[in-house]
Amino acid sequence: MEAKNKRVAIVGAGPSGLTACKHLLARGFRPVVFDAGSAVGGVWRRTLASTRLQTPAAPYRFSDFPWPEAAVAAEASFPRHDEVAAYLAAYARRFGVLERVRFGCRVVGAAEEEVAAWERWSGTGEAFGDGTGEWHLTVMSHDSGEAPSTQVHKFDFLILCVGRYGVAKLPTFPDGGGVPEAFQGRVLHSMEYSSMAHADAAELVRAKRVVVVGAGKSALDTAAQCAEANGRRYPCTLLYRSAHWMLDPQVAPRFKFSLLTTTRLGELMVHKPGEGLALSLVATMLTPLRWLIMKLREAYFKAHIPMEKHGMAASTSGDAAHSASAPTALVLDDDAMVNADVVILATGYDPDAPLRAVFTSPRFRDTIASSSSSDNNDAVLPLYRQCVHPRIPQMAVVGYAESGASVYPYEMMAKWVAHLLDGAVRLPGVREMEREVEEWTRWGRWARRSSGGFFLKSCIHAVTTWYHDLLCRDMGYSPRRKAGFLAEWTQPYGPADYAGIQ
Repeated sequence: MEAKNKRVAIVGAGPSGLTACKHLLARGFRPVVFDAGSAVGGVWRRTLASTRLQTPAAPYRFSDFPWPEAAVAAEASFPRHDEVAAYLAAYARRFGVLERVRFGCRVVGAAEEEVAAWERWSGTGEAFGDGTGEWHLTVMSHDSGEAPSTQVHKFDFLILCVGRYGVAKLPTFPDGGGVPEAFQGRVLHSMEYSSMAHADAAELVRAKRVVVVGAGKSALDTAAQCAEANGRRYPCTLLYRSAHWMLDPQVAPRFKFSLLTTTRLGELMVHKPGEGLALSLVATMLTPLRWLIMKLREAYFKAHIPMEKHGMAASTSGDAAHSASAPTALVLDDDAMVNADVVILATGYDPDAPLRAVFTSPRFRDTIASSSSSDNNDAVLPLYRQCVHPRIPQMAVVGYAESGASVYPYEMMAKWVAHLLDGAVRLPGVREMEREVEEWTRWGRWARRSSGGFFLKSCIHAVTTWYHDLLCRDMGYSPRRKAGFLAEWTQPYGPADYAGIQ
């Protein structure tokens, strides 16, 4: 069967699923996109009313689809959640993606029995191997007004764009004394809270003593929304173990941190996977300079953002939400009590659970992401080029690896996968792919140590340009995307630099 006639399934219609479909369509494929929701956008369909982008609009875009001018008029423009959702929907309409999406369809299982006996990638280096393997997807459809129905669909290639923010991570409580058992108020995860209708979410916290457990973006957004709803009369308590940097979006851009993280010159200061001896020595020699720059950045933020003034420079002593022995309070491990009517657990997500949930057998679940890594013990998901697992044939993952502005790295992954399916990219042998995976694993462990433990699994932000160079070479494009030597080394890389890769 000709490659263009192969059956390709995409699971998820968030940013990564949309761009994966767009680039497959551009190369002549007719993929089918399954999404459990009723609209495109992924996590942007379920946000708090106050949620905005945490990065400026300019780098958070697809390479060939700029934002409306109004969204990027200001240097530090952070679009609202509804503007982001509208941008993604416009992208899907512009490139014919909407016609390929089957809404209300949840993939509840990919049967591995049909693929377990395949020769791994058939030794051909091609996406479809020898052409005999296929995936059997069990899909549950929820049509409005009708009972759910289940069907099995057959595909030649499977692309998982399920993201990493779909399964809540809940804290462990003492037996019989945990918040859910002893607390008489409402306890919910931030994912459930952000999924509520905006009016219902506002009513839940109105005139209530709210405790938000956590210090990440979801926790800060939730606390800010509660403070706006209740003011000083019913203050919101933010409870966390360790302090995180809390940056004013109007202050942070004044320190041109992008020059350190998105230029080739800045990237010389960090170690990179598979960098070789020369670049490793350069990164080691520049480590003191990198440390000095980070300290200057820290001092700048402390001088311009009153974190210490408001008691936000250090963590609360004790174990966040350790137990609740009183019906209207949380008890910490130092016996301090925090009164509450509503507890919102902004305690993060299990990033591997959405991937593992796709497969029906333990074998493939543990192959894609071992159950022991659910607490982020592994620094990097074992994917070649952050997209394909060496031992799971005819399948790719787009959108798991994170960066500062994730949309255009997702797009680069999607372009690479589209080239793979079209035969323009050929895979190396399994052993060679596994060697590269191990290089990234070693780099991830170094990155975690260097960041003091605050390292998001498979976060490639510090080496995004290096990673894109690898994809460009695979696809047959020059990784040097700037005009001139000086620009190549000193100008930040962004989405527009990769617009010519289709």
